[in-house]
Amino acid sequence: MKGPTAPVIGSGDPASRSDWVVESTTSILRREPWIEVFEEHIRLPDGRLVDDFYSIRLPDFVVVAPVTEDGRLVLVRHYRHGPRRVTHSLPSGFIEGAESPGEAAKRELLEETGYAAGEWSALGSYVVDGNRRCGLEHVFLATGVRRVSEPSSADLAESTVELIKLEEATETLRRGDISELASAAGLSLALLKISESTKSTPGA
Repeated sequence: MKGPTAPVIGSGDPASRSDWVVESTTSILRREPWIEVFEEHIRLPDGRLVDDFYSIRLPDFVVVAPVTEDGRLVLVRHYRHGPRRVTHSLPSGFIEGAESPGEAAKRELLEETGYAAGEWSALGSYVVDGNRRCGLEHVFLATGVRRVSEPSSADLAESTVELIKLEEATETLRRGDISELASAAGLSLALLKISESTKSTPGA
């Protein structure tokens, strides 16, 4: 079964509607499938020329905020080489092949945590860097998750699955226990969605 399709909320207008004119693009570094760096020559709306504007293409990826039936958030604790530290993260990973974002989200949740969910909400898609792009993050909230198998992730670093009470999630962010922006943003969007749903529920 295919997962939900994430609406493009935060990624802005397509380039064809921009007043910035890309006059030429040159690939100056390419390491498939991980990264490609482009040098662009751009003409701005006021006529100025920028001959050294750089953009970075990284694979699109998914981030999942999983919440159990009894209201606990599922996190992955592992070493991340970006921040050079052990940190807590939401389950996440690159979209593979012809997968939809929803399909990738379900796969990553199961692989990294052994959990599966019946209810999914797409929370939007966001460019990582406003100038450089650096990939597109697709964010999902998965509710009613339950453990169905052992984790089977092939990540480079060993990881452990941890659960915290949902009401503790905001403090986890404030303490800096989540050091990756993608996970911090995904969790913030999920908490906002949960808060909105609670307020709209009669008797809540």
